[in-house]
Amino acid sequence: MQSGYLRFENISKQFPGVKALDGVTFEADEGSVHALVGENGAGKSTLLKILSGLYRPDGGHISLGGVAQHFSNTSDALHAGVAIIYQELNLVPDMTVAENLFLGHMPAKMGWLGKKALRENTLEMLKTLEEAIDPDCKIGNLSIAERQMIEIAKALARKAKVIAFDEPTSSLSDREVQKLFAIIAELKRQGKVILYVSHRLSEIFAICNAVTVFRDGKHIETFTDMSKLTQDQLVTKMVGRSIHDVYHYVRHPHGEAALEVENLMGYGLAEPATLTVNQGEVVGIFGLVGAGRTELLKLIYGATKAKMGKIKVFGREVRITKPSHAIHHGIVFCPEDRKKEGIIPIRSVRENINISVRRLTAKMGFIPEKRDIENAEHFVEQFNIKTPSIDKLVRDLSGGNQQKVVLARWLSEKVKVVLFDEPTRGIDVGAKAEIYGIISKLAAEGIGVLIVSSELPEILGISDRIIVMRQGKLQASLTHDEATEEKVLRLALPVVENKTSIYRMQ
Repeated sequence: MQSGYLRFENISKQFPGVKALDGVTFEADEGSVHALVGENGAGKSTLLKILSGLYRPDGGHISLGGVAQHFSNTSDALHAGVAIIYQELNLVPDMTVAENLFLGHMPAKMGWLGKKALRENTLEMLKTLEEAIDPDCKIGNLSIAERQMIEIAKALARKAKVIAFDEPTSSLSDREVQKLFAIIAELKRQGKVILYVSHRLSEIFAICNAVTVFRDGKHIETFTDMSKLTQDQLVTKMVGRSIHDVYHYVRHPHGEAALEVENLMGYGLAEPATLTVNQGEVVGIFGLVGAGRTELLKLIYGATKAKMGKIKVFGREVRITKPSHAIHHGIVFCPEDRKKEGIIPIRSVRENINISVRRLTAKMGFIPEKRDIENAEHFVEQFNIKTPSIDKLVRDLSGGNQQKVVLARWLSEKVKVVLFDEPTRGIDVGAKAEIYGIISKLAAEGIGVLIVSSELPEILGISDRIIVMRQGKLQASLTHDEATEEKVLRLALPVVENKTSIYRMQ
């Protein structure tokens, strides 16, 4: 197999006021999985857009198999054998699987024979991925994992030699992740050049042969021997500081019980749940997908109605049957899917910070403009929200900054307890460090914090206490000093022997 089949030579790209890429040079081999890592804004996405033909570089060129390429558009890149599978999948929901798979290059003439060939070719392509999906099924009826398989099949249908994955596991279950990894391994065996962008470092060490680090639009270093690289070294290259400095773990003084949950039962739980979060305490909840973690948070918050149980805030029993009740009693929730549930994308940073259920139900729903502006500017500065203006649309911000906006909205209220569901999903290491700093600050101010996360190092790194869930049940509660990866995984997995690469993929 050819070394350096894909080569980026002195690639530069500038936007008004921003040098997105600055003389980037590196190469990726056939039959390899090559990771691209760096904080948001480091240049990874811009490089993929240049590779896809969406952007044209201001300087430099791309070579495939030693031949310089100059893509004027995405069609040029596709014809050259380049396919990009973005986090936001590029499929037409109202068209069938077969129509999406061969959109733009039908296998035969139009008509009945063409449709028959289309179906047969689709079945053949899906068979290579071991996918039993009906070619006539509408894309809109498929799961995210199934849609992703269709994107991979599209790349193979177009005879792609270079396939780039952008955050491919962000919405997948553990089982779906393992299936994706198996397919990537097969593509690697076939001699494809795989580029892999992910903020999940455990995945990088699990499946990648090499990793290239970007920072501030520059190529920092390429590592070709993963066995000689540690996560700490990689993070240091990415953000300029050690991974041990990222988590901000400080045990703050704990006060009385801020939140008490007694025998709470409802959708997603196999038995009643009882737990306590003290004032100034960070409690993490870990479990595999389907363990009931998110469902428990939604029951506490009133997003799902509980069948039985009690909730107390600072010793006083409260009635919570909907989110507005929880907010009234000082309990707020930062959801996993911030784009759908956390932010209002078409509104500004200022509007998102200042909108809350309490304000919308206040007299006339009106806030004086001066107070509105001052409140937004206060949180933009306090949380280091990177935005050119408080009037910037929140959809244009990075994931980490969107998460800070969600936090700012709720913390402008009189908060007693904060519930987090996957607070750092899909954001870079640098932004994660800032979120951890905010969580630590909340605890220092006496707020009780309850966090659900699928990232075990994150849970171990920031929690005073770890609650382990398994199949809808609370299995155990461990202190920060007691908890180790092995202990937590043993409790989270139904069978100890299953502790393979479900999480611990390093």
